[in-house]
Amino acid sequence: MSTAAGSLVSPLFRHHSDSYRIPQVSKWKTWNGRAQYLEMPMHFQRRLSTEQHHRSSAGSINSFRSRLKARFTVNASSDHPLEFESSNNPLKSIQGTVDAFYRFSRPHTVIGTALSIVSVSLLAVEKLSDISPLFFTGVLEVSFKCLLSRQSAYVVLQFVHWNIFMQAIVPALLMNIYIVGLNQLSDIEIDKVNKPYLPLASGEYSVKTGVLIISSFAVMSFWLASVVRSWPLFWALLISFGLGTAYSINLPLLRWKRIALVAAMCILAVRAVIVQMAFYLHIQTHVYGRPAVFSKPLIFATAFMSFFSVVIALFKDIPDIVGDKIFGIRSFTVRLGQERVFWICISLLQMAYFVAILVGASSSCTWSKYLTVFGHAALALILWSNARSMDFSRKEAITSFYMFIWKLFYAEYLLIPFVRGETIVRLCDTQQLAGGTLDGGEAPVPFAGKWPSETNFDI
Repeated sequence: MSTAAGSLVSPLFRHHSDSYRIPQVSKWKTWNGRAQYLEMPMHFQRRLSTEQHHRSSAGSINSFRSRLKARFTVNASSDHPLEFESSNNPLKSIQGTVDAFYRFSRPHTVIGTALSIVSVSLLAVEKLSDISPLFFTGVLEVSFKCLLSRQSAYVVLQFVHWNIFMQAIVPALLMNIYIVGLNQLSDIEIDKVNKPYLPLASGEYSVKTGVLIISSFAVMSFWLASVVRSWPLFWALLISFGLGTAYSINLPLLRWKRIALVAAMCILAVRAVIVQMAFYLHIQTHVYGRPAVFSKPLIFATAFMSFFSVVIALFKDIPDIVGDKIFGIRSFTVRLGQERVFWICISLLQMAYFVAILVGASSSCTWSKYLTVFGHAALALILWSNARSMDFSRKEAITSFYMFIWKLFYAEYLLIPFVRGETIVRLCDTQQLAGGTLDGGEAPVPFAGKWPSETNFDI
């Protein structure tokens, strides 16, 4: 009798010439080939003897073996070989659901998106009075006012205007999950080779579940953008939606990821240009009500992240070379080889760090100069040290280094707000701060717009 791998086979019975002897201890084989021994209860032994007495054919006994196996099944493993199958645990079910969604959302991209928006938003801060408590705590203000007002729904829609978190980060994260989810839906067969741990590739999520998740997240992202009524935010989401769809979806003239250069340009456009420009303009024009001005720090951030986005676009294909070859994805790694693309990425990042050191050295604020120069120098040295010990024979090592590249990506967004020119001098001028005023005696103004008034609501 043959069974699927990972299951238990039926007890091994010895066949004698005139009878079937039932042993007191039955032998079971487990998935790993090791034998486990299980003492059978007496009522099963008596029933087995009765069945043997009334059935003489081998087919009848084989049929009974199957029914006995169904009644008396154990889960045998290396750690708990004789543990009976337990009922479903609700806590474990919830943990499994959360873990599957965590992997589906590709958390390293979610963290990168959130950090980039916060970092770029801080570039719009020109003086300390710009950093109002409501800049960060708008959600708490909304919740408190909703408890006191009958027009709670309208309060949410009005007060969200001042909340950077609700305005920018949440819609962007929802769109991020749509993009990475669509990519997984389009690459299920490839991911079975390259990334079998993803929910769609492993079968934890059905295609229908994946479609439902990404559709709902895309709708919620655009809905929040319509609530905020910020054109820079809306165009950022719309362009990201279009490029992310064209990058992944398998339709005529689309699925641009098959073309290495076009795929890299898509990632560069979103990560380097759209995120920097659109979210900076969102804070600068929509939140602060200032004219659109492209500052030197913004230009630096866009240029530096252009290098970084190209590196991510190239490096992400290095661990996936096997699946890409099988399914005809002509990435740069497939064409040039893993090691060559790897060192191209390292060279691009080292060039970017060198330029960042020069930009930081030109800062007129002393502590900003030291922070940016030594910060980028340290990152460059750490990158070089890790690159020299790279083992190309192990896919785990390549994947680990790819995640290390994302950590450098996070670190850069922590440094970008300090790469300032003339703007950061206002934050460094402690003499003006000691007098209680900024910019020649002007009192700090929290925001440029008007606060919503509950008495003017007309629902």
